[in-house]
Amino acid sequence: MITNKPKVIMDYQKLSGELKEQLKLVYPEGFHDNIIWFTDAKGQRISALRFETDEKIYMLRMSTETAMEIMDDDDDFGSDYKLKSDVHKSYADKHSDVDYLPDSFDEDEDVDEDE
Repeated sequence: MITNKPKVIMDYQKLSGELKEQLKLVYPEGFHDNIIWFTDAKGQRISALRFETDEKIYMLRMSTETAMEIMDDDDDFGSDYKLKSDVHKSYADKHSDVDYLPDSFDEDEDVDEDE
């Protein structure tokens, strides 16, 4: 594993589809409660969602409001902003070989069962 990973600040929309799926597995309860604030190299205060892979640390620029809009527009999330159970299982199976993701899909996990 790389110890001095590059840190990349970018917009969520520029993240690849595969990394978006993996991000949803890291945050199945939604993005909105995981927004952090940091100061960039220019001294600007930025809100972002942190996402770490084996190769990089992504700081995905978004506010809490933007996170909720993203999840509102994404059919993978239910109305409670939780990743739908069937989507979670599908992505967990698809990305089961990725080391930095949660080890397994737990049927009792608190994901949206209704939608």
